[in-house]
Amino acid sequence: MREVSLRIDRYLVNTRITPNQLTYLMTVCGVLAAPALLVPGVWGAVLGVVAVQLYLLLDCVDGEIARWRKQYSLAGVYLDRVGAYLTDAAVLVGLGLRAADVFGTGRIDWLWAFLGTLAALGAILIKAETDLVGVARHQTGKEPVQEAASEPRSSGMALARRAAGAFKFHRLILGIEASLLILVLAIVDASRGDLFFTRLGTAVLAGIALLQTLLHLVSILASSRLK
Repeated sequence: MREVSLRIDRYLVNTRITPNQLTYLMTVCGVLAAPALLVPGVWGAVLGVVAVQLYLLLDCVDGEIARWRKQYSLAGVYLDRVGAYLTDAAVLVGLGLRAADVFGTGRIDWLWAFLGTLAALGAILIKAETDLVGVARHQTGKEPVQEAASEPRSSGMALARRAAGAFKFHRLILGIEASLLILVLAIVDASRGDLFFTRLGTAVLAGIALLQTLLHLVSILASSRLK
């Protein structure tokens, strides 16, 4: 996306548009993935991918414009994090509502909406667990955490962390990767004429989110980040 964003920057850098305004627009695009996914069929999944890709593009542009103009701010960093939280949650909630067949002709099955929301909650909690390390260190007067401190003190835990990192299954609950997965599932379901794989994907992502929430918490407590 950097290849695209750098071409757009030249048209924006001399305008009165601020980096924070671009961040607001970025967040709106990410959140729009949820209603986009409610459109039945493959087209809803396509619209969801487009919304998330626009989010990703603007996520690049706002930072590049801020660096070029040297317009750095705590508000900008904060808003960027809020946008990431909301986009990941919107995609997963949208998946759950899509699996529930909200706008279908049959009965709405709210179990899938619940599982999608559960996955969204897990995705948010994982980000919060990471961010709260900085909060805890700041409130106790400690320096920001160093990269080496993220390594678990236990050799067994370190091995498990490397194995999880190799498979990268945790990335499936991030908005960008999840939207692409949803598109694949929608294409397969279109050939079947049902929502079997969309619902299976919803259940799997909910399970990954819950497991990753627990494992990430254990990983933080087993490292030196809170020392």
